[in-house]
Amino acid sequence: MQKKLLTIAVAGALAAPGVAMAQAEVYGFVWMSVNKFKYSDGTGGVPSKSMWDVASHASNFGVRGRENIGAGLTAWFQIEANIPMERTNNVAHTSSFSTRNSALGLQGGFGNFFIGQWTTPWTDLDGLWSVGSVGGWTPHAAIIGRRETTGAAPNWNCSSFGVGMGNFGTAATTLGTSVCDSVEGNSGVGHSFFRRISNSIHYNTPVFGGAQVKVAYQTNQDKATTGIVQDPSMWSGSVTWSGMGGRARIGAAFDAHKDFTSIGKTDKGWSVKGGYNFGFADVGLAYENMEYKVGTGDCEAVQYGVALAIPVGQGHIRTAYAKADDIDGPTAAAVTGAAAGAPNVCTATGAAADNGGQFWSLGYDYRFSKRTTAGFGYAIIKNDPGAIFTWSGAASSQGAVSLNPPAGSDPSTFFVSMIHRF
Repeated sequence: MQKKLLTIAVAGALAAPGVAMAQAEVYGFVWMSVNKFKYSDGTGGVPSKSMWDVASHASNFGVRGRENIGAGLTAWFQIEANIPMERTNNVAHTSSFSTRNSALGLQGGFGNFFIGQWTTPWTDLDGLWSVGSVGGWTPHAAIIGRRETTGAAPNWNCSSFGVGMGNFGTAATTLGTSVCDSVEGNSGVGHSFFRRISNSIHYNTPVFGGAQVKVAYQTNQDKATTGIVQDPSMWSGSVTWSGMGGRARIGAAFDAHKDFTSIGKTDKGWSVKGGYNFGFADVGLAYENMEYKVGTGDCEAVQYGVALAIPVGQGHIRTAYAKADDIDGPTAAAVTGAAAGAPNVCTATGAAADNGGQFWSLGYDYRFSKRTTAGFGYAIIKNDPGAIFTWSGAASSQGAVSLNPPAGSDPSTFFVSMIHRF
């Protein structure tokens, strides 16, 4: 891909003669789609809704550069930002600079060490299996790794102190408006394992015989010792292998999220993802198991998926399927808070306990060049009566404001998409 180079001066050297100069690469892509969205009737008689929508699928731009500093070492940086490409209240906050993978690193024979904000090794595994998607309406933007759209118990993280705090009822402290700078938990029992972590330290080994190990740690900078005592942090790690000329690939990941769902407890999860390119078809498979800790036991969530890409002309027919089982664990007729800020059940009983979902998609994309691809297709999420799975970046639902559909509503879309890389 042809890249444009941006020449930038090293600190304070604009007026200095003979100063050393560094080159930084500007890169990114713009990815848009036109969509005919529909939400089916929701649980409790919420009426269906159909509308047109224009969406931007993680469009972004960034600047990155490298410098050989001797002794076999390379210093590097990357600063990456979202390009919302649509002016709405839902995405305005994502348009500031460095909201995506942004870090400073040192690379050499020992591997790659960097600090900043980056996707976890768990998240990076999705590139191994997700060959079946056209456009941005994908299983890993809806179900795989994204259990946070279900569950009935609010998470104590990222809550406003002094204002109604979900399980806490009336607050006893006033510590400001938010304590989620690192974005730990995000919506109760069933927070996402597909995530980008900030305030984090990362290490990737060199590739040996097609194998590589990645480890990431999100620091406990949000530790609190007054009010609701909390010490959130997390680890993520993976091992991947590719071989047979790049046709075979497989990876496994393990995450540990401390103080995300319950204070003093650690949520854990593992996943296996991979695929094989037979030439006439490329197949991907994914399986993941997540265990969330609540006051009365463990909540287990299982998701899995399959993807297929069949080459046709200068493009591919692509299809994918994913399924989320019901969260398995203690239930109750009503969810109440535990003393330490931990939910005490996984879900409520009745329809709310029936909270699994399925994803289907089918489409075709055509590659005009190395930089430009267009496609069309159909995607649908079938929610159980207690589930509210939807896509990241989807159009507003029946309420015309909330991004999450009512429980039991099935979001679907016919779409035409295009991506241009630069």
